[in-house]
Amino acid sequence: MVKFQDLSNSNSSKFQVSEFVLLGFPGIHSWQHWLSLPLALLYLLALSTNILILIIINKEAALHQPMYYFLGILAVVDMGLATTIMPKILAILWFNAKAISFLRCFIQMYAIHCFVAMESGIFVCMAIDRYVAICQPLHYPSIITGSFVVKATVFMALRNSLTTIPIPVFAAQRQYCSKNQIEHCLCSNLGVTSLSCDDDKTVKSIYQLLLAWTLMGSDLGLIILSYALILQSVLKLNSAEAASKALSTCTSHLILILFFYTVIIVISITHSAAMTVPLIPVLLNVLHNVIPPALNPMVYALKNKGLRQGLYKVLKLYFKGN
Repeated sequence: MVKFQDLSNSNSSKFQVSEFVLLGFPGIHSWQHWLSLPLALLYLLALSTNILILIIINKEAALHQPMYYFLGILAVVDMGLATTIMPKILAILWFNAKAISFLRCFIQMYAIHCFVAMESGIFVCMAIDRYVAICQPLHYPSIITGSFVVKATVFMALRNSLTTIPIPVFAAQRQYCSKNQIEHCLCSNLGVTSLSCDDDKTVKSIYQLLLAWTLMGSDLGLIILSYALILQSVLKLNSAEAASKALSTCTSHLILILFFYTVIIVISITHSAAMTVPLIPVLLNVLHNVIPPALNPMVYALKNKGLRQGLYKVLKLYFKGN
């Protein structure tokens, strides 16, 4: 935070505006407040379901395993991602609180990129967990341990918190002369930097794009490799029942990965059409940050027998207590 403040002070002579104004959803400003109800419900769903997942994993001793620890970490990341954007979006839609300071805008930009990258990193850890469980089952207890979970999580947290710093820092170093209205609900990198009046935006834009895609691309590559090896191993099984059982443990994970990365790719593509249909990338960007946190726990609860049984026990104890 100090770094951002120092940066803002050092460049204060270049700034001719003191804050940004988040206008909300472009093209539908007159009735965008109606979106507040579904968005608020999604946010509440994301918080409640992820908290429930954490309670189930904590209460059910049978779920004290690496796979569920990663799921618990994913739940924390999901709540962080949703909370980074939703309170401000709801403030815009309910109270017309559109102004956001430079410092808060760049902090939000950093937090969004950090949490999205962290979610991608946890998906990699979960893919590795499934690879070892299916392809190296005899070595699973010695490889995927509690210590492995801690080390992998710390590594991902350090990687994502450090490598995403240049994105808001480069954005804050730009000159913002007169325009300060952003056609968005949050401080997206592209939305903010499009307002800068720098003569040469190309180098920094390319660097930021390469940084983001190197991080996400390497994660996606590792996930694809893990599942290619899993598929190769499963196809070698003689029993169709054993193959089906092995793949069923990966189904929920694959559904979430496909949704997560597909939306990121679609957002990147639709940004090129932002001048003609600006609402689409903005809406997708918002939904990408709130739907996965709400969707992830429900998909796992529906597809995972251990979680379903844990949920049943927690609910049974709750209703008995009342």
